[in-house]
Amino acid sequence: MDTATTTTPHIKPAKKLYTYQESDIALLFQKMEQSNTPQRLLYQLPTGGGKTVIFSEIAKRYIEKFGKKVVVLTHRVELCRQTSVTLKNSGVTNRAINSTVKKISKKDDYTCYVAMVETLKNRIKDGQVNTDAVGLVIIDEAHHNSFQKLLGKFKNATIIGVTATPFSSDISLPMHKNYSELIVGEPIGSLIAQGFLAKPKTWRYDVELNSLKTGVHGDFTVSTSDALYSAPAMLELLLHAYEEHSKNKKTLIFNTGIFTSRAVCQLFTDAGYDCRHLDNKTLAGERAEILKWFKKTKGAILTSVSILTTGFDEPSVQTVILNRATNSLTLYHQMIGRGSRRLPQKKTFNIIDLGNNTDRFGEWNAPVDWKYVFENPEQYHESMNSHTEYESHGIPAEVRSKFPNSLEVSFDVQEAHRLALENGLKPKIVIRDSLRQHALMCADNAETITDALHLSDELDKEINWRIKQYAKCLGKVTKNYTDWLQNDYRAKLRILIQKIMHRRELLAAAK
Repeated sequence: MDTATTTTPHIKPAKKLYTYQESDIALLFQKMEQSNTPQRLLYQLPTGGGKTVIFSEIAKRYIEKFGKKVVVLTHRVELCRQTSVTLKNSGVTNRAINSTVKKISKKDDYTCYVAMVETLKNRIKDGQVNTDAVGLVIIDEAHHNSFQKLLGKFKNATIIGVTATPFSSDISLPMHKNYSELIVGEPIGSLIAQGFLAKPKTWRYDVELNSLKTGVHGDFTVSTSDALYSAPAMLELLLHAYEEHSKNKKTLIFNTGIFTSRAVCQLFTDAGYDCRHLDNKTLAGERAEILKWFKKTKGAILTSVSILTTGFDEPSVQTVILNRATNSLTLYHQMIGRGSRRLPQKKTFNIIDLGNNTDRFGEWNAPVDWKYVFENPEQYHESMNSHTEYESHGIPAEVRSKFPNSLEVSFDVQEAHRLALENGLKPKIVIRDSLRQHALMCADNAETITDALHLSDELDKEINWRIKQYAKCLGKVTKNYTDWLQNDYRAKLRILIQKIMHRRELLAAAK
């Protein structure tokens, strides 16, 4: 037997499965057994829900029940190693097939293999792997397209893909083309309510992303992201956001480029904070030392690039800062998931969003109709893109036409703010004057209070734009505060409209 096997640490006792995990395993087996032909099933479960534990238990029970071989596919060395350990802890003797394994002996009697995609592809090509003897293939992080090249090799096997986000990293290769059915696991909100995940508190800042360019793979390019996020204004905003919402908390910062991450590390170091940088070019020994430091150091700040989104588990993380914008739904969930682990002394964690990602994808813990995403990826992709489009300001003609009695419908927020400061007035006078103009526009173009209130609904986009401009004038305010201002503005607008219309009705009656 070939001696090139992966060494593993001391095997721990297998964890007791939670109720939702047992239920999902039972459902997956039911789906497998109800068909006479091999199934292709996709299983969705949020980061932190225990996907590896679940599919390790599936492998164990499958081998015990059917006596056939199982192959688990991964796309990263760390995941390959961790999966092998989890399988052993579940009682499944297995062998890892990575780049160090040059030959697989035909005398190998392992019932389970954990394989890197490219390595297994080469070993199959060399005739070292009998794919016909494999009964079950489990694919970790199944949204990656690198696995698709191997699916057709296992003609007799049931395929179970596992992912937190059943949305392909390449929109031209939708997941429903490779999987016949999606099994949806416990949602994030439920895992939080049951005490399995920490509850998030999100702090959002409006960031102008007009300078970002989209690359061939659909996400923002490293060069344009570096140019934006290494600029003094953005570094200043990052430090401000940290000191406002995460000071002295263990913090993980995600960046797009190495240049930015190093600048971030220098920023925090110069400000007197304990900060280290890590990227995918960091040597293994240094990386291990940095992660050990991060684990044991209270209030540590770790700024990273392309390295800690999968295969990294540090439950003590208290804050995740998205110091980048992304068009990847999967990456969004993976980054935030690094802070969602629950501990007895950690029931909540912070998310600081500096890339308008929450606007693009929704709150991390908000319900998602994953079946719709799986079945309609193109439509979902389009709906996400609509959130990122920046329209030039201007009241559309169809809206302007509904206010024919108003000569002036525009309002220069920034100029009004400048004049207020010059005259020693409080900034909120800008909101007062804007509200008064909008209320008069509605009142001057309506016969009744009801009509005037309906007209105020036509001003939704204009209100959002004005509040956004006002927030820029104020400086470093969170998106949460901006949202509150918009809601408060609309409520006050309706009250003011009713007052004006009621006053006019009284004057008309007096005549």
